[in-house]
Amino acid sequence: MSILDVRSTLTVEEISKVSATVGLKDLYRTTDLQTAGDLCTAAARRLLEALHWDPESIDGIFVVTQTPDHFLPATAFIAHRELKLKDHCLAFDIGLGCSGYVYGLWTAAQFIASGSCKRVLLLAGDTISKLISPEDKSVAVLFGDAGSATALEFDAGAGSMAFVGGSDGAGAENLRVPGGAFRAMPSSETFAEHTDEDGNRRSQRDLAMDGLAIFNFTLQRVPPLVNAVTELRGWPVPEIDLFVFHQANGFILKTIAKKLKLREEQAPINIDRFGNTSMTSMPLLIVDSAANRLRSLEPAKVVIVGFGVGYSWGALATEMSNVMTDLVHVAENTTCSTRLISARS
Repeated sequence: MSILDVRSTLTVEEISKVSATVGLKDLYRTTDLQTAGDLCTAAARRLLEALHWDPESIDGIFVVTQTPDHFLPATAFIAHRELKLKDHCLAFDIGLGCSGYVYGLWTAAQFIASGSCKRVLLLAGDTISKLISPEDKSVAVLFGDAGSATALEFDAGAGSMAFVGGSDGAGAENLRVPGGAFRAMPSSETFAEHTDEDGNRRSQRDLAMDGLAIFNFTLQRVPPLVNAVTELRGWPVPEIDLFVFHQANGFILKTIAKKLKLREEQAPINIDRFGNTSMTSMPLLIVDSAANRLRSLEPAKVVIVGFGVGYSWGALATEMSNVMTDLVHVAENTTCSTRLISARS
C-alpha cells in the first residue's frame, strides 16, 4: 500500500514530509488476524519445500520477534506444530528487535558450531504496525510488517562467521511500549490516550519513539561496530562486496554510508518500498535487493548490521555464495526466505 493509504490522521503534507526525510513510499501491513508467526511460518514452508528438507532432519527452530502470537507459549512452539517438526527439535523465542536477525544468526551458529544441531530454521518477523497509534506522526507511517525464514546447516567446508555485538540499557526508554505487559498490566489507564508536547497522541500500549535519541545512538555506535567486525575478519571496508544494514531510516542509512565512505552499490536501500520492518529488514534486503549478487558461486564478502531497540547492536561478517532467495507477498504482508551455510562461528 502507498503510505498515503495508511490508516492515519496525518495530513498529506505531514506524510510527504515523512517520506522526504525517511525515504518511504510504500508499506506492507498485516490484517488484524495475521501475526508475525503466520508470516514466518509461511516463509518457512516455502523454504523447506525448495530445499527438500525432511522435517525430521531439523534440530532447532528459533524465532526472533517482539510481537509474539501469545505471551505464552513461545511462537517457536506454534511454528514447530504448524511445520510438523519432530520432538527432538529445540524450539525457543529470542525477544530482540532491530538487531535480532544478527543475534539469531549468532545463536544458530553457536548451536551448529558446538555440534548440538546440524540444521536450524531461524524465523524472524514482526508486526509492529499493531503497536502504532495512527495519531502519532513520529511512527504512524514508518513501520511495515514482514516475516522471514533462514535455513542454516553444518558444512565442514564453509567459511567462518565473525560476530560483534553490544548493549546499552540506558537507551531502553527511547524506543518502547510502556504498558500492556507485567510492569504495567492492561487497565483503563494503559488504554487511555494522551497527547505529548509534540502533538502525538498515543496510549501506553502504543509504541513510543524518541527519534533524535535513536538517530544519535545510531551514528555513535554503528560506524565503530562496522569497523570492529571488519577488522575482526581482516577485511578493509572498501573491499566489502555488500553491507546489509537494518533499514531504519533512509536519512540515517545515507549518513552512515557517508561516514564509512561506502560506495552506493555497497549499501543498498529498500526502506522506500517496505518501510522499517524491524529485524526482518535485513533478510528482506538480501532477498529483495541483493539476491542476484549472492546467487553467484563466487563468494561475496558480506557484512550484516543490526541496531536499535534496547539499545542493542550486532554485526556479522561472512562470505556468501549460491544463496537461494525467495520473496512473496501474502495479502498485505511480506515474507522472505534464505539459505545460509555455517560451519563454525
